[in-house]
Amino acid sequence: MRETLEDLYYGRINPCEHQMSANRNLLRVSSKITQCENQLKERLDEQGLAILAEMVDAHQEISCVTAMENFILGFRLGARILVECLDEDDGDMPAATGSG
Repeated sequence: MRETLEDLYYGRINPCEHQMSANRNLLRVSSKITQCENQLKERLDEQGLAILAEMVDAHQEISCVTAMENFILGFRLGARILVECLDEDDGDMPAATGSG
């Protein structure tokens, strides 16, 4: 446990650097997006291409913000679960005694 905390302190842990492994569904959807984007690029004039580029950039920004928020929510949920696991006096079961 200490090693993980030290790695975090020294910046050796950076969740943004870890890439997801692409599964079939992700590859299929990514391919479809690329195909649709290429088809649009063939049909659009310069003004349309500029608008498409802005839309793609905005969508990328939304994806980044959503990924960060989901990371934070997941991290907080994990912390809450850990805190509940450590709570021995939550009323469900009597605490273990030393005699036995």
